[in-house]
Amino acid sequence: MAYLPAAWQGIERIRDERLMNPPLAAIVAVAENGVIGLDNRLPWHISSDLKHFKALTLGKPVIMGRKTFASLARPLPGRETIVVTRGADFAPPPSVFAAADVEAALQLAAQRAQALGADEILVAGGGEIFAALLDRLDRLYVTFVALAPPGDAFFPPIDGSKWREVRRENHAPGKGDEAAFAFAEYLRREL
Repeated sequence: MAYLPAAWQGIERIRDERLMNPPLAAIVAVAENGVIGLDNRLPWHISSDLKHFKALTLGKPVIMGRKTFASLARPLPGRETIVVTRGADFAPPPSVFAAADVEAALQLAAQRAQALGADEILVAGGGEIFAALLDRLDRLYVTFVALAPPGDAFFPPIDGSKWREVRRENHAPGKGDEAAFAFAEYLRREL
């Protein structure tokens, strides 16, 4: 092993620990009324958010439920998707993995993150998967959508006693965006 100054050795140890146990983050778009979906689809179209999602998830393992995966037109290129499903008949396409429950998904995601050299694992929904993992998340990437559409899938309100907002960017609707929106990032508060 090459000699590293003591300060760098600590940085290397932290980097290696993060690759072994990368942080778990949710990525979600939420309407003003907490809606995240309707009939297994997004109830809005915001091209800017889709680009944001891609930028944050590329090269990382992404955990999602079977219904969320089914709503996609195809597997997400440049990412390894882990689909949580109890269905034994689910035959995942290439670069997609199946997990019988969230525990198995987390174990597989940690293995895949290490293989990919990814610095975090993303959880992309749906509502049941978010609910199952909310207390284990380290970070939230939230797109707040300035709409209040009807829906059947929801994200819980963000509890300020548990989460600290560290970034927010407000955006007017651009080309391909049906509404104004804000990108926000939250970190779990130390208890």
